[in-house]
Amino acid sequence: MTPTQATPRAPDDTGMAHLGQIIAVASGKGGVGKSTVSTNLALALSAQGAAVGLVDADLYGPSVPGMLGIETGKSPSMSPSGKVMPAQAHGIKVISMGMLTDDDKPAILRGPMVSKYLRMFILEVDWGTLDYLILDLPPGTGDTQLTLAQSFPLTGSVIVSTPQDVSLKIARRGIRMMEQVKVPILGIIENMSGFTCPSCGEVTHIFHHGGGAKIAESLGVPFLGAIPLDPAIVDCGDEGRPLVIAHPDAPAAAVYRDIAAILSGRVSATAGIPTPFDWHWADDASKPNPAPQPGHAGGAAEILVGLDRRDGRTLVLRWQDGHDQQIDMRDLRLACRCAACVDEMSGRAVLDPATVPLNIVPIRIWSLGNYAIGVSFSDGHQSGIYTFGHLRGMVAAEVEDV
Repeated sequence: MTPTQATPRAPDDTGMAHLGQIIAVASGKGGVGKSTVSTNLALALSAQGAAVGLVDADLYGPSVPGMLGIETGKSPSMSPSGKVMPAQAHGIKVISMGMLTDDDKPAILRGPMVSKYLRMFILEVDWGTLDYLILDLPPGTGDTQLTLAQSFPLTGSVIVSTPQDVSLKIARRGIRMMEQVKVPILGIIENMSGFTCPSCGEVTHIFHHGGGAKIAESLGVPFLGAIPLDPAIVDCGDEGRPLVIAHPDAPAAAVYRDIAAILSGRVSATAGIPTPFDWHWADDASKPNPAPQPGHAGGAAEILVGLDRRDGRTLVLRWQDGHDQQIDMRDLRLACRCAACVDEMSGRAVLDPATVPLNIVPIRIWSLGNYAIGVSFSDGHQSGIYTFGHLRGMVAAEVEDV
């Protein structure tokens, strides 16, 4: 399923500045040590003096509480403001489905409930003021990844893989998915990269070696580092004391610190329009602010730096490359590509233009992550996702017709 076929939702809250930089740790497949990386990376950032929160977003297979020695199956306390109090372990704040259920009790959830819990874990937790919020995602490119990309202003994503060819090929899918929803790729981490014998010191590359660096180079994304296999990582995880805490002098712990240092110098707020926003068209309530830097020659064609309106029925979009675009609202309604307007199998338009009023106007316009907007129209339609590429493509079609 492509992002243009999902049902959009307006952001639940626009006050997310206190969450700091939101970094998703993702993988194309399971078993690559993503949760271990997320946990140790969060602790390494904390050791640098940052305030860090960690969301265990793998609702079906939460493992972070065990790695941090957090008690499970106990209802968390509530703050005076009615928000959930996160657990605290080794200096970081944590929320996980594993804290809400017993170890052997499965989370049996349909898609809408997954989205509900994810939003709760981020928006309804009393995080305080953070520098970083690390999201430990489940493997794959499904509901969780799409919900987070659509609902929250992700600073970027870190992709975890092992050196195996099969893992690297699947990692490509995760990278392409993040690129499709305009989440910057902060880098690739090659986990389980070589095993150093504790007796003789000889390094054995069990899963090959160097694949992470090669795929990063081929895709034009940064390579953050290679984390070696270390039996202590397993022992520390089982004991609830992660490697960077229990064995700070271990080679793998040093790599985690190096990666944290690289990330802390690399992440920055998106260059585009600040998100999330939920703009009410009639009275301009919550109208989005323009990007800190205006459009300029040499900027990106699909990064939105401003939204405005010329009149009651004309949307103005300003792009980073300096181009200003005007779209009539009826044209925007007719360009919807949701399943109700376009046949998903053939791509043939099924929306009858005669059914769209000439004087149609938007009710609300909201952000979907860093890659699209959702629009609620006066005819009741609100299921379309307009990606920035789609919107910019409308301009290209208009120019070609002139």
